[in-house]
Amino acid sequence: MAALFAHRDYRHLFTAQLAALFGTGLTTVALGLLAYQLAGARSAAVLGTALTIKMVAYVSVAPVAAAWATRVPRRLLLVSLDVVRAATVIALPFVDQVWEIYVLIAVLQAASAAFTPAFQAVLPDVLPDERDYTRALSASQLASTMESLLSPLLAAALLSVISFHWMFLGTTVGFAASAALVVSTRIPDAARGGDTRVWARTTAGLRAFAATPRLRGLMGLNLAVAAVGAVVMVDTVTYVRDAVGGSSADVGILLAANGFGTMIVALLLPRFLDARGERPLMLTGAATLLSAIVAAIALSRIGTDGPRWPVALAVWALIGIGTAMILTPTGRVLRRSTAPADRAPIFAAQFSLSHLCWLLAYPIAGILTTTTGYTVTWSVLAALAALGTAVAARCWPAHDPEVIEHIHTAGTDPGHVHDAVPVPGGYRHAHTYVIDATHRRWADALAAH
Repeated sequence: MAALFAHRDYRHLFTAQLAALFGTGLTTVALGLLAYQLAGARSAAVLGTALTIKMVAYVSVAPVAAAWATRVPRRLLLVSLDVVRAATVIALPFVDQVWEIYVLIAVLQAASAAFTPAFQAVLPDVLPDERDYTRALSASQLASTMESLLSPLLAAALLSVISFHWMFLGTTVGFAASAALVVSTRIPDAARGGDTRVWARTTAGLRAFAATPRLRGLMGLNLAVAAVGAVVMVDTVTYVRDAVGGSSADVGILLAANGFGTMIVALLLPRFLDARGERPLMLTGAATLLSAIVAAIALSRIGTDGPRWPVALAVWALIGIGTAMILTPTGRVLRRSTAPADRAPIFAAQFSLSHLCWLLAYPIAGILTTTTGYTVTWSVLAALAALGTAVAARCWPAHDPEVIEHIHTAGTDPGHVHDAVPVPGGYRHAHTYVIDATHRRWADALAAH
Protein backbone atom coordinates (compact mmCIF):
# COMPACT_ATOMS: atom_id res chain seq x y z
CA MET A 1 0.00 0.00 0.00
CA ALA A 2 2.91 2.38 0.69
CA ALA A 3 3.93 2.32 -2.98
CA LEU A 4 0.36 3.02 -4.00
CA PHE A 5 0.09 6.13 -1.83
CA ALA A 6 3.43 7.35 -3.12
CA HIS A 7 1.57 7.97 -6.38
CA ARG A 8 0.70 11.67 -6.10
CA ASP A 9 -2.36 11.76 -8.33
CA TYR A 10 -3.91 8.69 -6.72
CA ARG A 11 -3.14 10.06 -3.24
CA HIS A 12 -5.05 13.24 -4.05
CA LEU A 13 -8.00 11.33 -5.52
CA PHE A 14 -8.18 8.99 -2.53
CA THR A 15 -8.14 11.94 -0.14
CA ALA A 16 -10.88 13.59 -2.20
CA GLN A 17 -12.94 10.41 -1.88
CA LEU A 18 -12.43 10.38 1.89
CA ALA A 19 -13.49 14.01 2.23
CA ALA A 20 -16.66 13.46 0.20
CA LEU A 21 -17.48 10.19 2.00
CA PHE A 22 -17.29 11.64 5.49
CA GLY A 23 -19.19 14.73 4.41
CA THR A 24 -21.94 12.52 3.00
CA GLY A 25 -22.01 10.49 6.22
CA LEU A 26 -22.63 13.65 8.25
CA THR A 27 -25.46 14.65 5.90
CA THR A 28 -27.12 11.25 6.35
CA VAL A 29 -27.38 11.85 10.10
CA ALA A 30 -28.33 15.51 9.77
CA LEU A 31 -31.01 14.77 7.16
CA GLY A 32 -32.78 12.41 9.55
CA LEU A 33 -32.83 15.10 12.23
CA LEU A 34 -34.03 17.71 9.72
CA ALA A 35 -36.85 15.41 8.61
CA TYR A 36 -37.90 14.93 12.23
CA GLN A 37 -37.85 18.68 12.83
CA LEU A 38 -40.12 19.32 9.83
CA ALA A 39 -42.39 16.25 9.90
CA GLY A 40 -42.31 14.91 13.45
CA ALA A 41 -43.96 11.49 13.54
CA ARG A 42 -44.02 11.45 9.72
CA SER A 43 -40.23 11.70 9.51
CA ALA A 44 -39.83 8.01 8.63
CA ALA A 45 -42.07 8.48 5.61
CA VAL A 46 -40.09 11.57 4.60
CA LEU A 47 -36.79 9.69 4.84
CA GLY A 48 -38.25 6.74 2.97
CA THR A 49 -39.30 9.03 0.13
CA ALA A 50 -35.89 10.70 0.11
CA LEU A 51 -34.16 7.31 -0.14
CA THR A 52 -36.48 6.32 -2.98
CA ILE A 53 -35.60 9.54 -4.82
CA LYS A 54 -31.93 8.70 -4.27
CA MET A 55 -32.29 5.23 -5.77
CA VAL A 56 -34.33 6.44 -8.74
CA ALA A 57 -31.66 9.07 -9.47
CA TYR A 58 -28.90 6.48 -9.19
CA VAL A 59 -30.65 4.08 -11.57
CA SER A 60 -31.72 6.63 -14.18
CA VAL A 61 -29.15 9.44 -14.20
CA ALA A 62 -25.84 7.55 -14.28
CA PRO A 63 -26.10 6.11 -17.84
CA VAL A 64 -27.25 9.44 -19.30
CA ALA A 65 -24.46 11.33 -17.54
CA ALA A 66 -21.90 8.81 -18.78
CA ALA A 67 -23.03 9.41 -22.35
CA TRP A 68 -21.96 13.05 -22.02
CA ALA A 69 -18.86 12.39 -19.93
CA THR A 70 -16.45 12.20 -22.88
CA ARG A 71 -17.65 15.56 -24.24
CA VAL A 72 -16.04 17.60 -21.44
CA PRO A 73 -12.67 17.33 -19.67
CA ARG A 74 -13.06 14.82 -16.84
CA ARG A 75 -11.39 17.03 -14.24
CA LEU A 76 -13.80 19.87 -15.09
CA LEU A 77 -16.74 17.46 -14.90
CA LEU A 78 -15.78 16.10 -11.47
CA VAL A 79 -15.06 19.54 -10.01
CA SER A 80 -18.35 20.94 -11.36
CA LEU A 81 -20.33 18.08 -9.83
CA ASP A 82 -18.59 18.59 -6.47
CA VAL A 83 -19.54 22.28 -6.61
CA VAL A 84 -23.17 21.39 -7.38
CA ARG A 85 -23.23 18.98 -4.44
CA ALA A 86 -21.68 21.54 -2.09
CA ALA A 87 -24.15 24.24 -3.11
CA THR A 88 -27.11 21.87 -2.70
CA VAL A 89 -26.11 20.68 0.75
CA ILE A 90 -25.49 24.21 2.07
CA ALA A 91 -29.11 25.05 1.13
CA LEU A 92 -30.60 22.20 3.21
CA PRO A 93 -30.48 23.97 6.63
CA PHE A 94 -32.65 26.76 5.24
CA VAL A 95 -35.60 24.64 4.05
CA ASP A 96 -38.89 24.87 5.93
CA GLN A 97 -41.06 22.62 3.73
CA VAL A 98 -40.82 18.88 3.18
CA TRP A 99 -41.11 19.23 -0.62
CA GLU A 100 -38.01 21.41 -0.58
CA ILE A 101 -36.08 18.48 0.93
CA TYR A 102 -37.25 16.29 -1.92
CA VAL A 103 -36.13 18.78 -4.58
CA LEU A 104 -32.69 19.29 -3.04
CA ILE A 105 -32.18 15.55 -2.51
CA ALA A 106 -33.06 14.94 -6.17
CA VAL A 107 -30.43 17.47 -7.28
CA LEU A 108 -27.84 16.16 -4.80
CA GLN A 109 -28.29 12.51 -5.75
CA ALA A 110 -28.41 13.25 -9.48
CA ALA A 111 -25.03 14.95 -9.12
CA SER A 112 -23.71 11.99 -7.10
CA ALA A 113 -25.05 9.55 -9.71
CA ALA A 114 -23.03 11.39 -12.34
CA PHE A 115 -19.94 11.85 -10.14
CA THR A 116 -19.38 8.36 -8.74
CA PRO A 117 -19.11 6.34 -11.99
CA ALA A 118 -17.02 9.08 -13.60
CA PHE A 119 -14.67 9.04 -10.59
CA GLN A 120 -14.46 5.22 -10.70
CA ALA A 121 -13.67 5.28 -14.42
CA VAL A 122 -10.74 7.65 -13.80
CA LEU A 123 -8.83 5.27 -11.53
CA PRO A 124 -7.86 2.67 -14.20
CA ASP A 125 -6.31 5.48 -16.26
CA VAL A 126 -4.48 7.03 -13.30
CA LEU A 127 -3.25 3.56 -12.20
CA PRO A 128 -2.57 1.56 -15.38
CA ASP A 129 -0.71 -1.18 -13.48
CA GLU A 130 -3.24 -3.86 -12.47
CA ARG A 131 -1.56 -4.60 -9.13
CA ASP A 132 -1.78 -0.92 -8.15
CA TYR A 133 -5.38 -0.76 -9.34
CA THR A 134 -6.31 -3.84 -7.30
CA ARG A 135 -4.87 -2.25 -4.17
CA ALA A 136 -6.72 0.97 -4.96
CA LEU A 137 -9.98 -0.98 -5.08
CA SER A 138 -9.23 -2.48 -1.66
CA ALA A 139 -8.37 0.95 -0.28
CA SER A 140 -11.63 2.34 -1.64
CA GLN A 141 -13.61 -0.48 -0.03
CA LEU A 142 -11.77 0.08 3.24
CA ALA A 143 -12.51 3.83 3.08
CA SER A 144 -16.22 3.19 2.57
CA THR A 145 -16.29 0.79 5.49
CA MET A 146 -14.43 3.15 7.80
CA GLU A 147 -16.83 5.94 6.85
CA SER A 148 -19.85 3.82 7.76
CA LEU A 149 -18.25 3.02 11.12
CA LEU A 150 -16.80 6.40 12.03
CA SER A 151 -19.31 8.89 10.58
CA PRO A 152 -21.97 8.12 13.23
CA LEU A 153 -19.35 8.53 15.97
CA LEU A 154 -18.15 11.81 14.48
CA ALA A 155 -21.75 13.01 14.14
CA ALA A 156 -22.46 12.14 17.78
CA ALA A 157 -19.38 14.07 18.91
CA LEU A 158 -20.36 17.11 16.84
CA LEU A 159 -23.97 17.05 18.03
CA SER A 160 -22.77 17.33 21.61
CA VAL A 161 -21.41 20.81 20.87
CA ILE A 162 -23.29 22.16 17.80
CA SER A 163 -26.74 22.08 16.22
CA PHE A 164 -27.31 19.49 13.51
CA HIS A 165 -27.76 22.34 10.99
CA TRP A 166 -24.02 23.02 11.16
CA MET A 167 -23.30 19.44 10.07
CA PHE A 168 -24.50 20.36 6.59
CA LEU A 169 -21.68 22.90 6.55
CA GLY A 170 -19.28 20.05 7.31
CA THR A 171 -20.55 18.21 4.24
CA THR A 172 -20.13 21.34 2.13
CA VAL A 173 -16.54 21.63 3.32
CA GLY A 174 -16.00 17.97 2.41
CA PHE A 175 -17.26 18.47 -1.14
CA ALA A 176 -15.23 21.68 -1.49
CA ALA A 177 -12.11 19.85 -0.32
CA SER A 178 -12.85 17.09 -2.81
CA ALA A 179 -13.12 19.64 -5.63
CA ALA A 180 -9.84 21.29 -4.63
CA LEU A 181 -8.02 17.96 -4.55
CA VAL A 182 -9.40 16.94 -7.95
CA VAL A 183 -8.22 20.28 -9.39
CA SER A 184 -4.70 19.48 -8.15
CA THR A 185 -4.72 16.05 -9.85
CA ARG A 186 -3.53 15.25 -13.35
CA ILE A 187 -6.50 13.38 -14.83
CA PRO A 188 -6.25 12.29 -18.48
CA ASP A 189 -9.30 13.10 -20.55
CA ALA A 190 -11.44 10.13 -21.53
CA ALA A 191 -10.45 8.44 -24.75
CA ARG A 192 -12.89 8.99 -27.56
CA GLY A 193 -13.87 6.22 -29.90
CA GLY A 194 -16.69 4.02 -31.06
CA ASP A 195 -20.19 5.39 -31.47
CA THR A 196 -20.44 9.03 -30.38
CA ARG A 197 -24.25 9.35 -30.59
CA VAL A 198 -25.75 10.24 -27.22
CA TRP A 199 -28.36 7.46 -27.17
CA ALA A 200 -25.79 4.88 -28.24
CA ARG A 201 -23.44 6.07 -25.50
CA THR A 202 -26.28 6.04 -22.96
CA THR A 203 -27.07 2.39 -23.67
CA ALA A 204 -23.50 1.24 -24.37
CA GLY A 205 -22.88 0.00 -20.85
CA LEU A 206 -26.21 -1.81 -20.65
CA ARG A 207 -25.57 -3.48 -24.02
CA ALA A 208 -22.14 -4.58 -22.84
CA PHE A 209 -23.68 -6.10 -19.69
CA ALA A 210 -26.22 -7.99 -21.78
CA ALA A 211 -23.64 -9.32 -24.25
CA THR A 212 -20.61 -10.08 -22.03
CA PRO A 213 -20.83 -13.41 -20.13
CA ARG A 214 -18.76 -12.27 -17.15
CA LEU A 215 -20.86 -9.10 -16.81
CA ARG A 216 -24.09 -11.11 -16.86
CA GLY A 217 -22.51 -13.09 -14.05
CA LEU A 218 -21.67 -9.86 -12.23
CA MET A 219 -25.31 -8.84 -12.47
CA GLY A 220 -26.26 -12.03 -10.62
CA LEU A 221 -23.68 -11.22 -7.95
CA ASN A 222 -25.13 -7.71 -7.62
CA LEU A 223 -28.47 -9.32 -6.79
CA ALA A 224 -26.89 -11.59 -4.18
CA VAL A 225 -25.12 -8.65 -2.50
CA ALA A 226 -28.31 -6.56 -2.38
CA ALA A 227 -30.54 -9.40 -1.16
CA VAL A 228 -28.30 -10.33 1.76
CA GLY A 229 -27.08 -6.78 2.38
CA ALA A 230 -30.67 -5.65 2.89
CA VAL A 231 -30.72 -7.72 6.08
CA VAL A 232 -28.00 -5.44 7.47
CA MET A 233 -29.16 -2.15 5.96
CA VAL A 234 -32.88 -2.47 6.77
CA ASP A 235 -33.34 -4.96 9.60
CA THR A 236 -30.43 -4.35 11.99
CA VAL A 237 -32.14 -1.72 14.13
CA THR A 238 -35.43 -3.56 14.56
CA TYR A 239 -33.74 -6.91 15.15
CA VAL A 240 -31.48 -5.55 17.88
CA ARG A 241 -34.12 -3.44 19.61
CA ASP A 242 -37.16 -5.72 19.25
CA ALA A 243 -35.90 -9.30 18.89
CA VAL A 244 -32.78 -9.15 21.05
CA GLY A 245 -33.93 -6.35 23.35
CA GLY A 246 -30.66 -4.49 22.89
CA SER A 247 -29.79 -0.82 23.13
CA SER A 248 -28.83 1.78 20.56
CA ALA A 249 -25.20 1.04 21.41
CA ASP A 250 -25.82 -2.62 20.55
CA VAL A 251 -27.03 -1.53 17.11
CA GLY A 252 -23.67 0.15 16.58
CA ILE A 253 -21.82 -2.96 17.77
CA LEU A 254 -23.69 -5.22 15.34
CA LEU A 255 -23.05 -2.84 12.45
CA ALA A 256 -19.40 -2.67 13.51
CA ALA A 257 -19.21 -6.49 13.29
CA ASN A 258 -20.39 -6.24 9.69
CA GLY A 259 -17.84 -3.53 8.97
CA PHE A 260 -15.08 -5.55 10.63
CA GLY A 261 -15.74 -8.45 8.24
CA THR A 262 -15.55 -6.07 5.29
CA MET A 263 -12.30 -4.51 6.54
CA ILE A 264 -10.55 -7.85 6.97
CA VAL A 265 -11.30 -8.84 3.38
CA ALA A 266 -10.35 -5.41 1.98
CA LEU A 267 -6.94 -5.71 3.65
CA LEU A 268 -6.22 -9.32 2.65
CA LEU A 269 -7.87 -9.67 -0.75
CA PRO A 270 -5.26 -8.11 -3.11
CA ARG A 271 -2.74 -10.93 -2.68
CA PHE A 272 -5.43 -13.57 -3.30
CA LEU A 273 -6.80 -11.71 -6.33
CA ASP A 274 -3.37 -11.62 -7.95
CA ALA A 275 -3.04 -15.39 -7.45
CA ARG A 276 -6.58 -16.66 -8.11
CA GLY A 277 -8.36 -14.10 -10.30
CA GLU A 278 -11.81 -12.57 -9.88
CA ARG A 279 -14.31 -15.35 -10.63
CA PRO A 280 -13.31 -17.92 -7.96
CA LEU A 281 -13.12 -15.31 -5.21
CA MET A 282 -16.36 -13.57 -6.15
CA LEU A 283 -18.29 -16.85 -6.36
CA THR A 284 -16.79 -17.81 -2.99
CA GLY A 285 -18.11 -14.49 -1.71
CA ALA A 286 -21.58 -15.36 -3.02
CA ALA A 287 -21.40 -18.75 -1.29
CA THR A 288 -20.37 -16.95 1.89
CA LEU A 289 -23.41 -14.66 1.62
CA LEU A 290 -25.70 -17.66 1.13
CA SER A 291 -24.20 -19.34 4.19
CA ALA A 292 -24.69 -16.15 6.17
CA ILE A 293 -28.36 -15.69 5.28
CA VAL A 294 -29.12 -19.37 5.95
CA ALA A 295 -27.54 -18.83 9.37
CA ALA A 296 -29.65 -15.67 9.75
CA ILE A 297 -32.83 -17.69 9.07
CA ALA A 298 -31.78 -20.17 11.76
CA LEU A 299 -31.00 -17.21 14.04
CA SER A 300 -34.52 -15.87 13.55
CA ARG A 301 -35.91 -19.11 15.01
CA ILE A 302 -33.76 -19.13 18.16
CA GLY A 303 -35.83 -18.56 21.27
CA THR A 304 -35.28 -15.78 23.77
CA ASP A 305 -33.19 -18.10 25.95
CA GLY A 306 -30.89 -19.05 23.06
CA PRO A 307 -27.50 -17.54 22.08
CA ARG A 308 -28.93 -14.85 19.83
CA TRP A 309 -26.33 -12.16 20.34
CA PRO A 310 -23.07 -14.07 19.63
CA VAL A 311 -24.69 -15.78 16.62
CA ALA A 312 -25.91 -12.41 15.29
CA LEU A 313 -22.38 -10.96 15.59
CA ALA A 314 -20.98 -13.88 13.61
CA VAL A 315 -23.71 -13.68 10.94
CA TRP A 316 -23.31 -9.93 10.43
CA ALA A 317 -19.51 -10.30 10.18
CA LEU A 318 -19.95 -13.12 7.65
CA ILE A 319 -22.21 -10.88 5.55
CA GLY A 320 -19.47 -8.22 5.56
CA ILE A 321 -16.89 -10.79 4.45
CA GLY A 322 -19.02 -12.08 1.56
CA THR A 323 -19.99 -8.57 0.44
CA ALA A 324 -16.37 -7.38 0.30
CA MET A 325 -15.29 -10.49 -1.62
CA ILE A 326 -17.71 -9.48 -4.37
CA LEU A 327 -17.55 -5.68 -4.33
CA THR A 328 -13.78 -5.23 -4.07
CA PRO A 329 -12.85 -7.07 -7.33
CA THR A 330 -15.77 -5.59 -9.30
CA GLY A 331 -13.67 -2.74 -10.70
CA ARG A 332 -11.18 -5.24 -12.13
CA VAL A 333 -13.99 -7.13 -13.86
CA LEU A 334 -15.31 -3.90 -15.39
CA ARG A 335 -11.82 -2.87 -16.48
CA ARG A 336 -11.30 -6.24 -18.22
CA SER A 337 -14.63 -5.93 -19.98
CA THR A 338 -14.30 -2.58 -21.72
CA ALA A 339 -12.01 -0.49 -23.88
CA PRO A 340 -10.71 2.78 -22.37
CA ALA A 341 -13.09 4.82 -24.55
CA ASP A 342 -16.10 3.00 -23.05
CA ARG A 343 -15.15 2.92 -19.38
CA ALA A 344 -17.53 5.67 -18.30
CA PRO A 345 -20.62 3.87 -19.73
CA ILE A 346 -19.63 0.50 -18.24
CA PHE A 347 -19.02 1.91 -14.75
CA ALA A 348 -22.28 3.86 -15.02
CA ALA A 349 -24.16 0.71 -16.01
CA GLN A 350 -22.76 -1.16 -13.01
CA PHE A 351 -23.71 1.75 -10.76
CA SER A 352 -27.29 1.79 -12.07
CA LEU A 353 -27.86 -1.97 -12.23
CA SER A 354 -26.45 -2.63 -8.76
CA HIS A 355 -28.68 0.05 -7.27
CA LEU A 356 -31.64 -1.40 -9.15
CA CYS A 357 -31.02 -4.60 -7.18
CA TRP A 358 -31.01 -2.59 -3.94
CA LEU A 359 -34.23 -0.89 -5.03
CA LEU A 360 -35.78 -4.37 -5.24
CA ALA A 361 -34.30 -5.68 -1.98
CA TYR A 362 -35.01 -2.69 0.29
CA PRO A 363 -38.84 -2.85 0.10
CA ILE A 364 -38.82 -6.63 0.51
CA ALA A 365 -36.73 -6.36 3.66
CA GLY A 366 -38.76 -3.46 5.06
CA ILE A 367 -42.33 -4.43 4.18
CA LEU A 368 -42.10 -8.20 4.71
CA THR A 369 -40.32 -7.83 8.05
CA THR A 370 -43.17 -5.66 9.28
CA THR A 371 -45.93 -7.94 8.00
CA THR A 372 -44.52 -11.48 8.22
CA GLY A 373 -41.47 -11.43 10.51
CA TYR A 374 -37.79 -12.19 10.05
CA THR A 375 -37.96 -15.87 9.11
CA VAL A 376 -40.19 -15.41 6.05
CA THR A 377 -38.46 -12.19 4.99
CA TRP A 378 -34.97 -13.59 5.18
CA SER A 379 -36.10 -16.77 3.40
CA VAL A 380 -37.37 -14.67 0.48
CA LEU A 381 -34.11 -12.72 0.40
CA ALA A 382 -32.16 -16.00 0.56
CA ALA A 383 -34.07 -17.22 -2.50
CA LEU A 384 -33.13 -14.04 -4.37
CA ALA A 385 -29.48 -14.44 -3.34
CA ALA A 386 -29.51 -18.08 -4.47
CA LEU A 387 -30.99 -17.03 -7.81
CA GLY A 388 -28.29 -14.40 -8.26
CA THR A 389 -25.53 -16.86 -7.37
CA ALA A 390 -26.91 -19.45 -9.81
CA VAL A 391 -27.03 -16.83 -12.59
CA ALA A 392 -23.44 -15.84 -11.85
CA ALA A 393 -22.14 -19.41 -11.88
CA ARG A 394 -24.10 -20.23 -15.06
CA CYS A 395 -23.35 -17.07 -17.07
CA TRP A 396 -19.69 -16.51 -16.12
CA PRO A 397 -17.72 -19.39 -17.65
CA ALA A 398 -14.85 -20.90 -15.70
CA HIS A 399 -12.68 -20.56 -18.80
CA ASP A 400 -12.79 -16.82 -19.45
CA PRO A 401 -9.77 -15.66 -21.45
CA GLU A 402 -9.22 -12.01 -22.23
CA VAL A 403 -7.77 -12.69 -25.68
CA ILE A 404 -10.20 -14.46 -28.01
CA GLU A 405 -9.62 -15.54 -31.60
CA HIS A 406 -12.54 -14.57 -33.84
CA ILE A 407 -13.53 -13.87 -37.44
CA HIS A 408 -14.65 -10.61 -39.04
CA THR A 409 -16.62 -10.56 -42.26
CA ALA A 410 -15.41 -8.67 -45.29
CA GLY A 411 -16.24 -4.96 -45.04
CA THR A 412 -14.94 -4.54 -41.48
CA ASP A 413 -12.87 -1.40 -40.82
CA PRO A 414 -9.50 -2.16 -42.49
CA GLY A 415 -7.68 -0.45 -39.63
CA HIS A 416 -9.06 -3.02 -37.21
CA VAL A 417 -8.15 -6.10 -39.26
CA HIS A 418 -4.78 -4.90 -40.56
CA ASP A 419 -3.03 -7.74 -38.69
CA ALA A 420 -5.67 -10.41 -39.45
CA VAL A 421 -5.23 -13.57 -41.49
CA PRO A 422 -7.53 -13.76 -44.56
CA VAL A 423 -9.90 -16.72 -44.44
CA PRO A 424 -12.86 -17.65 -46.64
CA GLY A 425 -15.51 -14.97 -46.10
CA GLY A 426 -13.47 -12.66 -43.89
CA TYR A 427 -10.49 -12.18 -41.60
CA ARG A 428 -9.34 -14.06 -38.48
CA HIS A 429 -7.34 -12.52 -35.66
CA ALA A 430 -7.07 -12.46 -31.85
CA HIS A 431 -6.96 -9.64 -29.32
CA THR A 432 -8.42 -8.61 -25.96
CA TYR A 433 -12.12 -8.97 -26.65
CA VAL A 434 -14.71 -6.49 -25.41
CA ILE A 435 -18.12 -5.38 -26.63
CA ASP A 436 -17.81 -2.16 -28.62
CA ALA A 437 -18.84 -0.61 -31.96
CA THR A 438 -16.81 -3.23 -33.86
CA HIS A 439 -17.74 -6.24 -31.70
CA ARG A 440 -21.45 -6.15 -30.92
CA ARG A 441 -21.85 -9.79 -29.92
CA TRP A 442 -19.71 -12.13 -27.87
CA ALA A 443 -17.20 -14.07 -29.97
CA ASP A 444 -18.18 -17.47 -28.59
CA ALA A 445 -21.70 -17.00 -29.97
CA LEU A 446 -20.79 -16.29 -33.60
CA ALA A 447 -18.70 -17.51 -36.47
CA ALA A 448 -18.35 -14.08 -38.02
CA HIS A 449 -19.38 -10.51 -37.40
